[in-house]
Amino acid sequence: MNPRFGVFVPQGWRMDLTEIADPAEQFDAMIGVAKQADQGAFDSIWVYDHFHTVPEPTHNTVFEAWTTSAALARETSRIHIGQMVGCNGYRQPSLYAKTASTVDAMSKGRLYAGLGAGWYEQEWKAYGYEWTDIPTRMGRFREAVQIVHKMWTEDEPTFSGKRYSIDKPINKPMSGVPGRKIPLWVGGGGEKVTLKLVAQYADACNIGAGKPEVITEKLGILRQHCETVGRDFDAITKSTSINVIPVENPSDTYIERATAQRGGQVQVDQIRTGYGIGEAAIREKIDKALAAGVDYIISYVPGVAYDDQLIPAFSEIISSYL
Repeated sequence: MNPRFGVFVPQGWRMDLTEIADPAEQFDAMIGVAKQADQGAFDSIWVYDHFHTVPEPTHNTVFEAWTTSAALARETSRIHIGQMVGCNGYRQPSLYAKTASTVDAMSKGRLYAGLGAGWYEQEWKAYGYEWTDIPTRMGRFREAVQIVHKMWTEDEPTFSGKRYSIDKPINKPMSGVPGRKIPLWVGGGGEKVTLKLVAQYADACNIGAGKPEVITEKLGILRQHCETVGRDFDAITKSTSINVIPVENPSDTYIERATAQRGGQVQVDQIRTGYGIGEAAIREKIDKALAAGVDYIISYVPGVAYDDQLIPAFSEIISSYL
């Protein structure tokens, strides 16, 4: 099977809309990138589920993930829409399941629903969510995945756990296409909880941050979990994420945008060595990730809100893999 590719739209979380002053124009710029991707070789577009910029909170735009996903569903016609990944702590899991079902209907069955335990402490506290220790967050996440799975597969599901419960919620429609289960993408490489949940309930995972050695290690553990629970390892989509700049010999402007999107805490030399810059370097990163075992690549491209040549250039590179 040929690999598939996704790309993030500029949402603000990585300081990627700051050169546009007007919020409505910022949103239009994001929609413009989505429409470009919809016409290209990409299988999906993605958003982050965050409220504040990273790595430090700043007074800059960050568009909320699910309302944005709903807009993207109506502004595109072919491409899938995903979240990398939805934070379980921000929505009660039954509400998450209902929201996702609604967006899937809006997109006519093009949703990839991402879910993870969450990690951005400052953001949780700022918005009034209870910040707990890792075991508690992972316990909640484990129960949430089970609830979401039930609400997408059962007419009157029940669940009674330590942290969450449901009592026959009616979730109609379950998805935008009768008989189709919404694909659940679980983010994270935790070996004891997260990857086991992938084996039990998920349709896809995102691991390794493009690092071949980490991908190989995590997929080996996932395979073991699949064997334990009797799941077909090959039925799970395995994705990873890479950062790319599809420009040969990019100017300082391109590099500066990439550093700005990490609050200036990433140095220019780190961008030049860590990103795939230019076609040859991008292909090398893709090839190594595929050789390590993934079949799906999701990329972040800095500057796409300001340069309408970047998405077509990247699309041309990945088209040869399809």
